[in-house]
Amino acid sequence: MAAVPRQAAGAEIVIRDPRDGTLVGHLAPSTAEEAVRAIERARANQPGWRRTPAARRAAALREVAARLRRNAEDLAALNARETGRPLTEAREGVAAGVATLEQYAELGPLHRGRSLMGDPAATDVMVAEPRGVVVVLTPWNDPVAVSCGLVGAALATGNTVVYKASERSPFTGRLFAELAAADLPEGVLAAVHGGAPMGAALVADPRVDVVAHVGSTRTGRAIREVAGRTGAKALLENGGNDPLIVDAGVDPAWAAEQAALGSFANSGQICTSVERIYVHRSLAEPFLDLLTEQAARRVPESAAEEEVEMGPLVDRAHRDHVHAHVRAAVEAGARCLVGGELPEGPGAYYPATVLTGCTPDMALLREETFGPVAPVRIVDGFDQALLEAADDRYGLAATVLTASMEHAQRAFRELPVGTVKVNAVFGGAPGGAAHPRRGSGQGYGYGPELLDEMTVTKVLHLGLPRRADPAR
Repeated sequence: MAAVPRQAAGAEIVIRDPRDGTLVGHLAPSTAEEAVRAIERARANQPGWRRTPAARRAAALREVAARLRRNAEDLAALNARETGRPLTEAREGVAAGVATLEQYAELGPLHRGRSLMGDPAATDVMVAEPRGVVVVLTPWNDPVAVSCGLVGAALATGNTVVYKASERSPFTGRLFAELAAADLPEGVLAAVHGGAPMGAALVADPRVDVVAHVGSTRTGRAIREVAGRTGAKALLENGGNDPLIVDAGVDPAWAAEQAALGSFANSGQICTSVERIYVHRSLAEPFLDLLTEQAARRVPESAAEEEVEMGPLVDRAHRDHVHAHVRAAVEAGARCLVGGELPEGPGAYYPATVLTGCTPDMALLREETFGPVAPVRIVDGFDQALLEAADDRYGLAATVLTASMEHAQRAFRELPVGTVKVNAVFGGAPGGAAHPRRGSGQGYGYGPELLDEMTVTKVLHLGLPRRADPAR
């Protein structure tokens, strides 16, 4: 049986506040032995948790949700310090996570199989069973909400969990795990800490039945390859390069507001952020002027009524990545209308940036930038916008702003992504679940369907016995 290699622990994790560079803390990664014990405890305790009635598992999840709600301010403040996320948005992320846990507490006992029509003298049923041990690997940009979803669905269906938060938000992850484990039986939820070596070692362990990962496409691709060898199920939500189409005939001021929200919220560090914009030529001039005004209103840590607070990027390494995309586009002929310069002073701030003259070969349009950058491509018609928006190796989400029902229907049918949003860059009913495509991952990551991903179906045929003849 393979064990976690000793080098999996990796180097000490040092987190600095991306607002000013001050030290948040040091965290020693878990040792290889600690990781092995976490997997062993999860494996040993899974049969007992599986046999726990679904209603009792649900009650435990409600206790976890209540504890997280009581400690919401601490979780949000820690998230804001580690990643630079505005405190208001961090609070919203915790609230969303608590609501998701409560949702799975309700849905868990209702998750069931189905009966089959066969021989009237027999019973045939499809039964959902937990898969076993689930490794949950979560991102830094919305750590509590994502953790609650994946951990909640796994526990509600009778699995045990080994949890590793991103090395960019380890303290938020540690606090989440400590709070959650306090209301769960011993060994049902175990947490380890570390960077990529620890994550890779957990994924490679043959005792793991599911790997649930939200993060980069590169990591997701590596997980998929390893899972193909170990037989674990890979549940992945990875990078996106989400397009926004601005059709002719819409209000340019409203379109600019939507584009700014999609591009700059959480400094562009949202999985479904707008990464590229296709605007109809007839709207291009007023749209660009208004989008530039919207970008200029985004001010670091502003409390002024006419301005919008925008936090820093998660760290300077990520800022370098974002700026490299912008610089390469400008060198290739794009024109920067606002932003695009590295600010002086401490922290990892990057200004809200708008570029025009972008072409399909630029990294800004081909790759996920994950920063507060709005690259605009002017197109001659909806057909061109739809064709170029669909020409992409990712497949997470897309938005179209249009007054045409025909164009809305075409966008929904023709864009090869998991989620299509019409006339709103964010939003949607709770419980929605979609399959990301291509480089953006695989499997349901949210909603009631996530319970299906965390279970495996077994068919039972229950026939009548043939009784012994008492005369013999």
